[in-house]
Amino acid sequence: MGKTLYDKVWDAHVVRELPNGQAQLLIGTHLIHEVTSPQAFGMLRDLGLEVRFPDRTFATVDHIVPTDQFEEPFSDPLADAMIRELRQNVEEFGITYFDLSSGRQGIVHVVGPEQGITQPGTTIACGDSHTATHGAFGAIAFGIGTTQVRDVLATQTISMGRLKVRRINVNGRLRPGVYAKDVVLHIIKVLGAKGGIGYAYEYGGEVFDNFSMEERMTVCNMSIEGGARCGYVNPDLKTVDFLRDRPYVPRGDAFDEAAARWLAFASDADADYDDVVEIDAADIAPSVTWGISPDHGAFIDGVVPDPARASSPAEKATIEEALAYMKLEPGRPVQGIPIDVAFLGSCTNGRLSDFREVARYLKGRKVADGVKAIAVPGSQIVAAQCRQEGIDRIFEEAGFEWRGAGCSMCLAMNPDKLVGDQLCASSSNRNFKGRQGSPVGRTVLMSPVMVAAAAVTGAISDAREVFEIEAGLV
Repeated sequence: MGKTLYDKVWDAHVVRELPNGQAQLLIGTHLIHEVTSPQAFGMLRDLGLEVRFPDRTFATVDHIVPTDQFEEPFSDPLADAMIRELRQNVEEFGITYFDLSSGRQGIVHVVGPEQGITQPGTTIACGDSHTATHGAFGAIAFGIGTTQVRDVLATQTISMGRLKVRRINVNGRLRPGVYAKDVVLHIIKVLGAKGGIGYAYEYGGEVFDNFSMEERMTVCNMSIEGGARCGYVNPDLKTVDFLRDRPYVPRGDAFDEAAARWLAFASDADADYDDVVEIDAADIAPSVTWGISPDHGAFIDGVVPDPARASSPAEKATIEEALAYMKLEPGRPVQGIPIDVAFLGSCTNGRLSDFREVARYLKGRKVADGVKAIAVPGSQIVAAQCRQEGIDRIFEEAGFEWRGAGCSMCLAMNPDKLVGDQLCASSSNRNFKGRQGSPVGRTVLMSPVMVAAAAVTGAISDAREVFEIEAGLV
């Protein structure tokens, strides 16, 4: 019986089995940022410990960066203190740091792949929920808590239990106007926000074979929203080509040797899975969320659910809570719900391909009156590439505010926040209560092109109709 990639990577990184049934697992790459690392470094100092392998840790600043202010000190004293603390820590312990002045700063899950730090067959940990993004490269990548950040800094290992593996096949061909974000929202809707608990998700099938690396990153990014600890796609020649000539990737003969090793980590054809899910790509349509959990999803031609039709008292209570918070009525069509804010960015959809695709349709159009629209590149490199291609000008001429790199309104640990009960069409990953900075702010998740459609119409809209995508006019 063959092995899955998850099992191959796990077996290659087990240091020892522990009496409690868990394993001490070597972490090949550790990514840190300014929010979850200060306390961990403080604990190291209290214990008189050093960073065990500083060359395996990489730092950037992303969560608290004000995307409309590029000079320091920051206007927010807490944000200013956090970035100064991170600088002190990386300097003291000899850690590579992509600072604001480096030209390589950005969201940690964008920076890792574009620098070639993210590589197949490795274990990757970061004090951030969406570390699963790196699984797009055939890595086992997961978020960890602050005490585990301390453990990795001090020992380059953590203790954890082996997961089950669920294979999710999406076969067939996606219809025009359906994107990777729609695929992952559909998977989460089908399997549930808790459906992946105890699992690693392996994504495969024709759709993932055809996806670009950035599309694979979008889906893997939201594995945690489906309850999975990590999600990955098997490495292939696209993976190898993406990594070629990246700064932290071997060169010459060493690259060829690395590529052969990476590809060998792919799941065997006769690998055994704990569960297999089959999804037909033709069944997926542009998707949005209507509630307060990522599995509260609907296709754009759907309606807000009626709690009276719930299958259980618990589901009824959940729907009622969501509709009360979102201020929506049962049976209302999703399409046409007015928006106040449009946000394009985040570690889910803040990459060059996202901005390129939106720019195709946004050119020559205008943001609707009364809508605040902001576009936030995922990294300084993405921002520079957009400037080179004139993408930033297309957004600005349409009425978007073009910002600096950072997490921005995805989680609003910075000045980019909703006000009151504003409703935001967002390309980010979470629609929890208060997620975007206001305790009563409302978030509707969707693809970047759907965000653009909402921005120019002032309401949740079918991008296929707004931009005549199916007509093939672009």
